Amino acid sequence: MSALHTSNVNKKSIACRLFYVSTLRGKGTRLKFFSSLIALCCFCFSTVIYAGLLNINPATVEAESWTILDTQTGQVIAEHNSHAQRAPASLTKMMTAYIALKEIKAGRLNKDEIITATPIVSIVQPDESQMFLKPGEKISVDQLLAGLIVMSANDAAVSLAEKISGSLPAFIARMNQEAQAIGMKNTHFSNPAGITMDDHFSSAHDLALLGDTIVRQAPEYLHYSKQPSFSYKNKEHLATNLVLKLDPSSDGMKTGFTKAAGYNLALTAHRPNSQQGLAERRLMVVVMGTKGMEKRAEVAYKLLDLAYYYTRNQVGLEGKQLIAEVPVNKSANKLYKVEAKQTQLITTSLYQQVGAIDLALFDLAQHSIMQADAQGQMTAIAPKTDVVTHMNVALKQKDLTAPVNQVIQLAQVNIYQGDQLLQSFDIEDQVQIEESTWYQRFWAWLQEKFPFLA
Repeated sequence: MSALHTSNVNKKSIACRLFYVSTLRGKGTRLKFFSSLIALCCFCFSTVIYAGLLNINPATVEAESWTILDTQTGQVIAEHNSHAQRAPASLTKMMTAYIALKEIKAGRLNKDEIITATPIVSIVQPDESQMFLKPGEKISVDQLLAGLIVMSANDAAVSLAEKISGSLPAFIARMNQEAQAIGMKNTHFSNPAGITMDDHFSSAHDLALLGDTIVRQAPEYLHYSKQPSFSYKNKEHLATNLVLKLDPSSDGMKTGFTKAAGYNLALTAHRPNSQQGLAERRLMVVVMGTKGMEKRAEVAYKLLDLAYYYTRNQVGLEGKQLIAEVPVNKSANKLYKVEAKQTQLITTSLYQQVGAIDLALFDLAQHSIMQADAQGQMTAIAPKTDVVTHMNVALKQKDLTAPVNQVIQLAQVNIYQGDQLLQSFDIEDQVQIEESTWYQRFWAWLQEKFPFLA
């Protein structure tokens, strides 16, 4: 998809496009400034608490910004400039498709529904990715979704937007509402296709959150994103995500390109978990600002494979695991057991070297980080097989006094690997403790003074 051009179009088309481009521009500029300020603050705090698991040298990763997210634990495995606001290009269409799939799930849209293309498709320029829809042309919602995700068609994007919300401005407002709900703090959308605009931006981190949300709430998206091609009007269109040909575990996600953005790629895959009994593991990789189609595939695939082989998921807290005991006043039960209510997973590092990882030395064929030995021969650095973690518990309640019947935050559990904080879990519970009678308290006092009565 190219940047915006207005040549060789009629006045009506130009007017439509200018409205399309100018929507929310002033508001977006202010949002961008404040979002940058907030992002800087959040980044400063988050890097102190949750540093990436793998220390990958950014100079060896040929992308302007990138991130690797473990969707099972929510941990960032590695990142660089992941909160920086950049042009998302057609990664924008992830949000457009997400909204469409939500509408289908809610019953307000049917994927088999046949719609009629409106004059809105005329705002798409000849040099943009498109299905070449004409006003009055009949097409199904299912075909539009395939065109949107596989072909990256801009006319599919604007057609779905208008169908769902009635107008582009209304749909754009919906996009930003959804982004806010997901927690995309460095994102502002101004069009549904990814056209370059000053107030249209996102970040690698935000797009990883969006990808995770799509997989969880609209997994039907993957039916389209892992398709190697899509045929329309007797013409086959090959998917531009080259990783689909390299990795059978990949489900794709979305590619994007403009001159302003460079080559972007959001990529997800699922592989068996190395720990028995755990569900398969899904990672999300986003790379932005690479130099070519092949390069974005190479960088994303290396980051993905490296993360799978040099990190693993394991149980951090067992369900019903005893965390601590809190003293209770005015009750027959003197101690309240603080327990983990459910099993909590953590992601741990299997990389055992001190120095930063050179991504250029990661061998995809061997799934290994390579290093030169004393004789100058390249040898593989094997992942660790054993991982030691430790837990720190901070009680939020020194004691409890009966009667109690409310939800209370009882403790915070911090899990470390070495001196690196991996995860923090807040333990809260619906605490129900009845106040004991004077007789029960007296009898408890006697048992304390005379243990043989117990």
